Amino acid sequence: MSNIENMTYEQAYSRLEEVLRALEDKSTGLDKSLEMYEEGIALYRRCKALLDEAEMKVKKFNELGLEEDFEK
Repeated sequence: MSNIENMTYEQAYSRLEEVLRALEDKSTGLDKSLEMYEEGIALYRRCKALLDEAEMKVKKFNELGLEEDFEK
């Protein structure tokens, strides 16, 4: 497992996809599955933290009057 705390969103999401594929593989043993599950949870938390941080930045821009209509 690489240093998840330093991963970008794209890196963490890509690795999470790899972990999910491995967990869906019937040939992955129980010990390896548990290890990968724990890694997957850490990756999910990293992705969520980065998304939350980005959302807060957008809200801050909106508060400064720089609001954009992203629905267009």
